[in-house]
Amino acid sequence: MTRTHTAIVLFTRDLRVHDNPTLSAAVADAERVVPLFVLDDAITQSPYLAPNRATFLVDCLHDLDASLRQRGCDGLQVSRGDTATEVAAVVAKTGADVVHVSGDWSAHAQRRRASLEEALPVELVVHDETLVAVPPGVVVPGGKDHFAVFTPFHRRWADRPRRPVLDAPRTLAPRSAVKPALTSPGRIAAADTLCAGDRATHLPPGGEREGRRRMHAWLRTSVTAYDDHHDDLAADDTSRLSPYLHFGCISPVELIAKAGRSRGAEALVRQLSWRDFHLQVLAARPEAGVRDYRGHGDRWRDDPDDLAAWAAGATGYPIVDAAMRQLRTEGWMHNRGRLVVGSFLTKTLYLDWREGARHFMHHLVDGDVANNQLNWQWVAGTGTDSRPNRVLNPLRQAERFDPSGDYVRRHVPELATIEGPAVHTPWKLPAEVRAGLDYPEPIVDLDEGRQRFQEARR
Repeated sequence: MTRTHTAIVLFTRDLRVHDNPTLSAAVADAERVVPLFVLDDAITQSPYLAPNRATFLVDCLHDLDASLRQRGCDGLQVSRGDTATEVAAVVAKTGADVVHVSGDWSAHAQRRRASLEEALPVELVVHDETLVAVPPGVVVPGGKDHFAVFTPFHRRWADRPRRPVLDAPRTLAPRSAVKPALTSPGRIAAADTLCAGDRATHLPPGGEREGRRRMHAWLRTSVTAYDDHHDDLAADDTSRLSPYLHFGCISPVELIAKAGRSRGAEALVRQLSWRDFHLQVLAARPEAGVRDYRGHGDRWRDDPDDLAAWAAGATGYPIVDAAMRQLRTEGWMHNRGRLVVGSFLTKTLYLDWREGARHFMHHLVDGDVANNQLNWQWVAGTGTDSRPNRVLNPLRQAERFDPSGDYVRRHVPELATIEGPAVHTPWKLPAEVRAGLDYPEPIVDLDEGRQRFQEARR
């Protein structure tokens, strides 16, 4: 194989050196590799780059820079501006022959790829297998461009052979005496200058090394029980790897390979299949990030007070409020909590799912267009759910998934002194007990909310 002289690796959501087909291909083909990350104006100047994700991203970039330097290169080149313009400038300064980038499928990613193809005077090589286990378009039903129902997708997805897990490159040092002039390595911006605003007080640290540490620890201690515990709110025994998957600090292919074959591992792999499922829907229907995938003619209510109470975790329903407060404190929410608060907003309060998706994207470290928007559409009944009118009763959800009330007491300190499951219905306690709680009455009657939703959907 003839080696190209210099290859640029444009990092996007693949911020790792282990099992990174994009990086590995560039190392295999080139005498010199220039790692580049562009802080794209289309993201940094939009609401998408919220404070929590900006903090996590900066951690990831510092960690990636350190890993690259350990392998002999000059570190991660960082620039800011329009991605296509910045990459073209680095091509001109380095004399690069090729640019490698990982495939991605949001509306922004599709526009970015088109701009790169138009602006670059050299070959653009796109590696679709870096961010996912099975890329969009590989598993499709006959005569259609994507699966609209998860179960048949998962069956086909599970049968696909996996690519091998790749080792991290041992070196990125130049293989020739000729060293092309590089751009001066850009400084990685401080998170608060990149995106101002309040941060969650208990954010996880970002980066590949932390992600791999957490992955190995969880696989060693918890994966076999995942099927039994993943809905248990108080146990909090889910992997919490979603931020590291979103930023590509860990590889879904490697995670699947290392999970094993236990019943818990199968349940974990099914969740990773959901991740690919939503991405293939978004790839085929990028407008689903902002518009109903399957509309029902909803005329959502406009009630700023109800929306504010929901966002603040002050609805009077402790299971809802606990999840919303966990989001503010940690930049993360348990998946069962996401379903409960999503159903409460869209079906009990009958408020637009886009309001919920926007709030989540502002706070979630793992905020991902495909999974966030399409999970919101699923729970709102405007997406791929085959039972679009189902309503999750928060009291029954609390009874099933927080029977002892420990999850609520952990996140709603006003209710911490109430023992047992009574914490879920504080308005039923004696008046003298309620008087000292400083906790709001329910903002909506559940039966009335359900009836309002059902009548609207008719």
